[in-house]
Amino acid sequence: MTEIIELNVGGVHYTTTMDSLLQDKSSLLCEMFSKKDDLLKDAKGRYFLDRDGVLFRYILDYLRDKQLNLPEGFREKQRLQKEAMHYKLNGMLDCMRRERESRTPGCITIGYRGSFQFGKDGLADVKFRKLSRILVCGRVALCREVFGDTLNESRDPDHGGINRYTSRFFLKHCFIEQAFDMLHEQGFRMAGSCGSGTAGSAAEPKPGVDAEENRWNHYNEFVFIRE
Repeated sequence: MTEIIELNVGGVHYTTTMDSLLQDKSSLLCEMFSKKDDLLKDAKGRYFLDRDGVLFRYILDYLRDKQLNLPEGFREKQRLQKEAMHYKLNGMLDCMRRERESRTPGCITIGYRGSFQFGKDGLADVKFRKLSRILVCGRVALCREVFGDTLNESRDPDHGGINRYTSRFFLKHCFIEQAFDMLHEQGFRMAGSCGSGTAGSAAEPKPGVDAEENRWNHYNEFVFIRE
C-alpha cells in the first residue's frame, strides 16, 4: 500500500498519498518528497510547506487527475500560475496556457446607472459614488464564464440556449472595479466607453433619495472585447 502523507501548506492541512506527490517526476514536489527526511515538520508531525495553502488544492487535483479542473468564475489564475511555476509543474502550466489560447472571442458590455452624493446645497465636494445596479449584456455563455456566481440571471425571462444574447443580466454586487478585474483576468480589454449625465427631474424624488443627489444622475457603458 502506498504511504499516506499529512501536509500543512501555509496553515491549511491536506491528506494525500506519496504516489500523488511523486506523480510528476520533474516537479519540485517529487524532488522534495524523494528525500522527505530533510523536510520541515509542524508540531503534529505534518510536513510543512510555506506556500499558499488554499491554492494547493488545485495543485493536488492536477497531480491526481493530470488535468486542470477549476471552478466556474475562478479569479486566482495568475496566483495559481505562480504556484505552478514554483512547484515546477510544466504540464500544469501547459494546461493553463492551452486554456488561455482556447478562449472564445467575444464582446461584453457593462453599464451602470448611478449618482454622486453631494453635501448640503451642493456646496461641498463630492463624497462618494452610488451605483444602483451593474448591468451585463452579451452572449450568455460568455457572461457566465467571466462572472460565474456573481451573475444574477433572475430578470432574464428567456432560459434558452447558452449561445443566445441577453441584456437582462446584472451583478450581485455594486463594485464596478471588481467587474473590470474579472474581465481583465479572463483576457478582455476595454474597447470603448460612453457616459451621460442628467439634471434630474422636476418631480419629487422617491422616498429615501436626497433631492440634491437626484440632480446628478448619470449612466455609463463600457465595451470589453476578447479577440
